[in-house]
Parts: sequence; C-alpha cells; structure tokens
Amino acid sequence: MAGGKVKKEKGKPQQHTPYQGGISFHKSKGQHILKNPLLVDAIVQKSGIKPTDVILEIGPGTGNLTKKLLEAGKKVIAVEIDPRMVLELQRRFQGTPYSNRLTVIQGDVLKTELPYFDICVANIPYQISSPLTFKLLSHQPAFRCAIIMFQREFAMRLVAQPGDKLYCRLTVNTQLHARIFHLLKVGKNNFRPPPKVDSSVVRIEPRKPRIEVNTKEWDGFLRICFNRKNKTLGAIFRQKNVISLLEKNYKTVQALKLSQAGVVKETGSKTGFSSFGDFDDDQGMDMDGGSDDDDDDDGMEVEDGEAEESQSEFKDKVLGVLKEGDFEEKRSSKLTLQEFLYLLSLFNKAGIHFS
Repeated sequence: MAGGKVKKEKGKPQQHTPYQGGISFHKSKGQHILKNPLLVDAIVQKSGIKPTDVILEIGPGTGNLTKKLLEAGKKVIAVEIDPRMVLELQRRFQGTPYSNRLTVIQGDVLKTELPYFDICVANIPYQISSPLTFKLLSHQPAFRCAIIMFQREFAMRLVAQPGDKLYCRLTVNTQLHARIFHLLKVGKNNFRPPPKVDSSVVRIEPRKPRIEVNTKEWDGFLRICFNRKNKTLGAIFRQKNVISLLEKNYKTVQALKLSQAGVVKETGSKTGFSSFGDFDDDQGMDMDGGSDDDDDDDGMEVEDGEAEESQSEFKDKVLGVLKEGDFEEKRSSKLTLQEFLYLLSLFNKAGIHFS
C-alpha cells in the first residue's frame, strides 16, 4: 500500500472490500491488510528491533503493525500513498503516548526521498517489489536490515542459490548488495482482502562494506549471461550478436585510449576521459524482475558489415577469456556470485567491456 503505478482494466469495476471501520480496500492497488495478530507479532520479533531504532514502515495501512513497531522502537516513519489510510493512522494514534513518535509521510515511496532509518518493515503492493528493493539497497547511509513481505515466488528468487530453478539475474543483482534470508511463509488467508497468491517475509541485510562494481558494466554482463541461463557460457559468447556487441564496445574503448594518449602527448595535461568516461561511472541498476529465459536478446545490437576475419579474431579473444578462467563449459544457472565477479574481472582485464 506504499505506492506504485496501477493499470486500470477497462470494463471491469474496481474491487473494493469494506473495512470494519468504513474504509474500502482496493485490491487493484495491492491493498491487503495483514489481519492475523500472531503474524504481526512474529514479524516484529524477527525484526530484531532495538529501543533506540528509527523504523521506516512502508505501507502501514490502518496501523495494526505500526502500533507494535511503536511499542518496540524509538520512532516510526510511515510512508503511505492513500490519503484515507493517512487519516486513519492519524486518528488512531492521536492523543496516545505514541503520537509524538509517529511521523506519517503521504506519497509514493518510489518517488519519496527517504530519511535516515535503522530498520525498514514493509507490507507492499507486489507490483513495486523490484524497484523498491533496489531503491532501498541504494539508500545511504546503509540501514541495518529490512523486513519485507513479498509475493512468494519473488521472495524465493531473492534467496535462490546456484542450481535452483528460480536462480536468475534478479537473484545475483540483489545478492551482490545484500545477504537475504527467508523468514516466514504467509498464506493468502492471513490478509483482508486475501490476495491471489501466497506471500513470504524476507530479511535483507546490506553488505558492509559494499562490493564495489561498475553497475552499468555489471548489468550489461549479467544480461548476456542470463539471456539463456541454462546454455553453456561458451555457447552464449559464440553468438554473432554477442560478439558484435562486445567488439563494438572494445573498439570504442580502444578509440578512447588512443584519443586520451594523443591529447596527453600534445598538451602534456590530463584529459576529460578519466577512467574511460562512462565505462567506469556508476549508473543506476536495472530494476526489473522479469524472466531471464525470454526469447529476446535484451536489446543487444547486431552490427552489420563486420569483416568475418576481424570478428573471428575477436571471437577467439572472447573465448580465450572463458578458457583462461575455465568457464567455457559452465552455465550461468550454476555460477556463484564470486564466479560472476571473477569472470567479469577477466573480461575487463582483456579490455572487453559490456557497457
């Protein structure tokens, strides 16, 4: 209930489920209130909240979980997009000992600049799961942990291990930035109104220190590796469109190097190509959580007119990197995070880039 765009279905009336206090919940907006008090208590207990903690709650709804968070922590900052829920929260806690420890921000959490917090607790519309996860992981300063209710399949993608059916690009991207643990399975009948699918609660702990990577380079690399995650890396990197894209990037980097060297020689001063410009600039990470086995090539370009001899020579260079690291017969579906990082470093060392 924290935010996110909602597609309106033509010809179908929106489903509203009445709340005992008079508020109707909109299922189309992902509004599902956790009604089981035992589950609310379990979520708070597993959050490990300290009396000094500032807690960010996303999608507080009518405040069932908010009350327990206020009892456990120092302060709660609640982000809620629905003005009706905001009024309900304010009415519920007005005149109570908790009122001066609760701050309510009305707005879309994806568009809201988040304040400092120690712990995040969230029951969110499932359609914003991926963008919210990466928004939280990019937050500075890093928080201690986030306890989030996700759709069951999305949660299992986050905690998947190499070789698991759900292991995918989303898995590796999130595990690059955080350690993720599955805490609770939550059946759909624990909500009012019940959603169509079951849920899970996960704990996300940002890595400290962070693993430093060029995120644009990393994302381009993973897109190629997971384009066909069950094929061998040798088969993936032999594809003509992959070779063409990498060769184009390679020539661009070499041109930048020559240009930089020429300017330095002529002027004796540094140029504007620091760290090869965009190739080492941190860019925003892709936030989609879609399937990694789709039949498209994720926007990879095929450059026509390349000389066969030139492409064959570059192809040998690419395959040589795979052989050097003993990756040619391995598959992305079974590689660990450390192996992906190592393979990318081998490609970059050979001057092969993915952005």
